[in-house]
Amino acid sequence: MHFRGLGPPGSLPLRRPVAIAGIDRKRGEVTLHLPSTDAATPWLAMRRAGDRADPIGPLGRPLAIEPRTHHLLLIAEGLSVPPLGPLTEAAIATGRRVALLLGARSAAEVYPSSLLPDELEYVVATQDGSLGHRGSVVDLVPAYEAWADQAVASGGPALLERVAHLARGRDARLGVACLGRRTARRGRRTGRVTRRSWLSVVLEQRVGCALGVCLGCVVPGASGPVRVCREGPAFRADELAWEESA
Repeated sequence: MHFRGLGPPGSLPLRRPVAIAGIDRKRGEVTLHLPSTDAATPWLAMRRAGDRADPIGPLGRPLAIEPRTHHLLLIAEGLSVPPLGPLTEAAIATGRRVALLLGARSAAEVYPSSLLPDELEYVVATQDGSLGHRGSVVDLVPAYEAWADQAVASGGPALLERVAHLARGRDARLGVACLGRRTARRGRRTGRVTRRSWLSVVLEQRVGCALGVCLGCVVPGASGPVRVCREGPAFRADELAWEESA
């Protein structure tokens, strides 16, 4: 979602991107979780019923659950959990099992479990060892890669790159044979290829116009530049260009 405040000075004249953390369709409400360091947080915290804002969205391409997915693995760090909220709710509502692996620098920065569904398996890794596994959240992924039919990672570039490189070797580690890709058969035969990737990623990228015009959110894609506000923020990992691991 992209929004700006309306009103006197200090009301966020420039639009800011905010991830939707939850959706209550019956009540017509959306939930937003923002870090205290975001300039939009103080402004939103002071809003009252009847105050005006100018939101647009949702924008771009959302995350999707593959039809054959029964076990969904989520990988996040710090406060990158909110973008995974609607996907988590949809997976649990349809009877899928979901596990969230979260990394943080210390226990003080771990995402509150009270904000997560009770049905979610929640595993934590902290760099200082103050809670859960001592080390990186990526250390926890190998134990779940055979269990998970689909994985989604949300976080900074360093985390996403490490998980993407790890995912590249998953099939070989599990002994999965590559049988090639199947051509879509729905309707007229167009030659379009159906593709399925085990890992998807959500980019934390600043978005300017959110219309795909300013090109301020462009990142390198496997087949050329892509815009996070239009082609993203959710991508299959193989759609993006990653630096070769050392």
